[in-house]
This record gives sequence, C-alpha cells and structure tokens, in this order.
Amino acid sequence: MICSYVSSHSLGPHYKVVPVIPWVPAIPSLAYPVGAILILCGASLLFQRSVVVSSITLGVLMLLCGLAFDVPRHPNLMSPEWRTNVLEPIAIGRLAWLAPGLGCIPRWLYRTSRYLLAFALIVFGIAHFQVLTFIASLVPGWISWHRFWTVFFGVAFISAGVSFATGFLQRWAALGVGLMFALWTVTIHVPSLLTAQDPDKWSDVFIVIALWGGFWGLVRDLRDRKI
Repeated sequence: MICSYVSSHSLGPHYKVVPVIPWVPAIPSLAYPVGAILILCGASLLFQRSVVVSSITLGVLMLLCGLAFDVPRHPNLMSPEWRTNVLEPIAIGRLAWLAPGLGCIPRWLYRTSRYLLAFALIVFGIAHFQVLTFIASLVPGWISWHRFWTVFFGVAFISAGVSFATGFLQRWAALGVGLMFALWTVTIHVPSLLTAQDPDKWSDVFIVIALWGGFWGLVRDLRDRKI
C-alpha cells in the first residue's frame, strides 16, 4: 500500500506526475504532498493505533483522486481508462475503509464501501469479456488455454462483486480475488517489469500488490451476512 501510487507521483522530465483536473492548470508540485500523504498512510497501516485514521485518510484521498482527476477526463463508464484510472484507486480506497472492520468505522461507510467495491469488481469482470482477446494476449505463453482463463477470471470477478453486494460468501470472495491478484503479480506483472524495464510498470506492480494485500487483509474480519 505504501508504494501503490507513490511511484506515479514522482517528478521526472519524461512523465506526467499526476493527471490534472481539466479546468485547473497543471500543478506539478502537488505530487509532493500527495506522495507524502500516501507514504504516511501506508506506514501508519502497520501500527494498530493508527490503522483507523490512516485507512480513512487513504480512502478519502483515493476517492478524491479518482473522482476529481480522472472521471472528468474519462466519462465513458466502460472505457479501459475508466476501469483503470478511476476504478483501481476507488477499489484500493474502499479496501482501506473496510480494513479496520465494522466496529471501527460507521455502518453506513462500511456498507457504502462494500457496494462500491462490488461495483468495481463487476465492471472489472465485464471488461474481461469486452476485450477478451487483448486480455488473453497478456497471459504468458507457457500457460495454456488463454481465452479460457480470461473468461474464468471474468466470471470470478463478477461473482466476487455479487458476493460483496449481497454479503454472501464474502470471505471466500476476498480470498479468491486476492489470490487472483497474487497470481497475476508473479506471472504477468513482475516478469513484464523485468523484461521491459519500463519505469511505468512499477505502478502496475504496486497497484496489483496493493489490491492483493487489501483483499487478503479483509479475510479475517469479513462475515458472511448482509450488513
């Protein structure tokens, strides 16, 4: 979580440091305070006393970044940019809000986080069918049945989204989605990073790791009931 978005907030001569709000001039220096907040939130998650404050702060920041920076730039709900630029930070933020557990945050916030996370997972799943051929091409060559696994994970995403929305088998859904992101980390994203040597690939790796850890972090506290 410490590194999930910090890597995309580093100033450099060849990269846009943050996507700017369309009606506001670019503010490159904004990258520094945003990066500092992300580092502090990630470090604070390691300590029980500061988990609630850091989780809520991180969730708010991720939500604002997704809505303010990316929604106006990518209004098409089912576009690839909307799924990645908007839903990924929102999903990480909702995982942060869910991390402390129901007893530590208001019930309405807990419920809203579940529903937003469910929405993101369902859209991720639908995307597997919209761009099936492209996603299948990302599967490493040493793995057989590329299209089958693309469809399988698409169905798994949608099923997990339904689980979070209904409260049915939530713990298994969190465990399964976390396992998916873990597998993609070691089979797709890390090898791609080592092969391409592209600095932008670091963001992809850290985002997937954040989602992997975020979902597994929920397994202990989730209960299979509708809240």
